[in-house]
Amino acid sequence: MYDTQEIKIETAVIATAVSDKDKIREAEEYLDELAFLAETASIKVVKRFTQRLDHPIAGTYFGTGKLAEIKAYIEENCIDYIIFDDELSPTQMRNIEKELHCSVVDRTGLILDIFADRAQTAYAKTQVELAQYQYLLPRLTGMWTHLERQRGGIGVRGPGESQLETDRRIVLDRISALKEQLKKIDRQMASQRSNRGKLVRISLVGYTNVGKSTIMNLLSKSDVFAENKLFATLDTTVRKVVLENVPFLLSDTVGFIRKLPTQLIEAFKSTLDEVREADILMHVVDISHPNFEDQIAVVNRTLAEIGAKDKPVFLVFNKIDAYKYEEYDEFSLQEKTSRNYSLQEIKNSWMAKEHNPCIFISAKDRVGIDKLRNDLYKMVAEIHAGKYPFNNFLW
Repeated sequence: MYDTQEIKIETAVIATAVSDKDKIREAEEYLDELAFLAETASIKVVKRFTQRLDHPIAGTYFGTGKLAEIKAYIEENCIDYIIFDDELSPTQMRNIEKELHCSVVDRTGLILDIFADRAQTAYAKTQVELAQYQYLLPRLTGMWTHLERQRGGIGVRGPGESQLETDRRIVLDRISALKEQLKKIDRQMASQRSNRGKLVRISLVGYTNVGKSTIMNLLSKSDVFAENKLFATLDTTVRKVVLENVPFLLSDTVGFIRKLPTQLIEAFKSTLDEVREADILMHVVDISHPNFEDQIAVVNRTLAEIGAKDKPVFLVFNKIDAYKYEEYDEFSLQEKTSRNYSLQEIKNSWMAKEHNPCIFISAKDRVGIDKLRNDLYKMVAEIHAGKYPFNNFLW
């Protein structure tokens, strides 16, 4: 007999505050990314809620009217989660959960959950666990409200405060132990990197889900896991590649994302040593994404945070097969965006910029891959020879 009982799919509504009427379209695109994050976590998004606010309300994020509207929808449709595009304070999370009677998740918590689910090696699992405990620490207070004393006076002091302090000490001890564990693994990995000799190092960087692992597989003829979901790669993978007669090391790293949790940046700094020690950064960009220029800016900011902003960068615009051009109406009141330019216009614009070598490819359809290999060969050979600076290369 086969079990015909269907597995329940968890559902969610997603929400964000919009500060300006002109930013509504941008907010929708951010919610698209949040919905993709939810899909990566196996959660189905069924509705979106936005509210015009100069700043999210300190205690409840949304106003009472919007919360009442969301509550009615959640109760009518038996929704499991509400996911916010911003990081909520412990007070906001507690108050919203009390009002809506459903699980409340913020962007940071969702990303941490995805990282925890996708971590495969002991190193990645340790890094994610450290980030989770750092996220949990300031939120412990809300977890023990049912044990807090309700009134003053002798004889009515409840166990809530002492239990809270006990839990806080346990979490702090665990954070300290995880940091020590990571230091030991870092020393081992630093030793491994020092044993790789003087080979030129190229590191793939970019926004999450832009095709870095696919390019890694094409260049190194390896089988690094690649999937059309966010954060398919968490662990740094290093492969030796030989083009013509010139060998070099190619590394694939975790993708970046807008509002990447501070805890994850701190925990994964050691993983990103491959980026800091690289001779060249291959910055992969999804040219088909409507906000690819914003994604480039996010990656550049993150590179600056980890101390790699001064590295030579080779821009690789991927997914030209999926690029969609939108006709621009000159009589409309809307501002012209990158999607209103043809692919050739974008190519001409980026290739005209000085000290900014770039290439346009489709890793999926293998368009431009031969030129990519040829360009990389020239770069690596130039560094091997040590005669000409990277930025003075004649393209």
